[in-house]
Amino acid sequence: MAGRLWLYTNYHCNLACTYCLTESAPRARRRLLDPEVAVELAREAAALGFTSLGITGGEPFLLPRLPELLRQLAGILPLVVLSNATLFTDRLLARLTPLAGMDVAVQISLDSAEAEVNDGLRAEHNFAAVIAAIPRLRDIGLRVRIATTAEHLGDQARARLCALHRSLGVGDEDHVVRPVVRRGRAAGRGMGVPVTAADLPAELTITADGAFWSPFGPTVRDGRLDTDLLLTRTTRPLSLPAAAMLRVVEGRPPGEDASLGIR
Repeated sequence: MAGRLWLYTNYHCNLACTYCLTESAPRARRRLLDPEVAVELAREAAALGFTSLGITGGEPFLLPRLPELLRQLAGILPLVVLSNATLFTDRLLARLTPLAGMDVAVQISLDSAEAEVNDGLRAEHNFAAVIAAIPRLRDIGLRVRIATTAEHLGDQARARLCALHRSLGVGDEDHVVRPVVRRGRAAGRGMGVPVTAADLPAELTITADGAFWSPFGPTVRDGRLDTDLLLTRTTRPLSLPAAAMLRVVEGRPPGEDASLGIR
């Protein structure tokens, strides 16, 4: 089964972004995925033919064992780990140094080239933290990707943002722009575009709560988990939710292509 397997390591975060899919925040329920389970899922994914892993949350780098877990996972499949880039202290960067040379990318959220716009969506001083973190991650040999989530990004704003990430050594191939999705905290604020399974790519996603159709699936609104994109509560062996996803894919009409994704 080709494609990327997504793992939600946790749901809590040190930020509370306006459009967060999972209503993540410092006091959000953690919903931790056990690291040993994550490694076993990665091994099963490789055996099933998955080609890469995605690690997301919450903020994954809040987990004390994450650097060592990433090294284990990267030894099984190429991976991308999503982050808000606010936690990269000297000590954490030193623990990430063994990942240099491995097929690992750190995908950092940056929504505008203007600090006030970015920070209004994410958190005060977030822009400065991101701009400081990118060269430090690159200096220790890690690939950095930039993810921009925006409701409206005009040509001039996009050009300024692209000029910024290029100046930081991040090429266009490592910049993804995606819309705000009307799920999670964004739904409560009336932000973003409504989506259904037909709009989302089939990317099997595992959390502590079950297996979902897409990394946009295990969202939280008003403290309650959305289950409209839940495939199975069972996640092990991975072949069971993978088979459930294949049944759904095979049942979709020909030519029904998804238009949104996280990469």
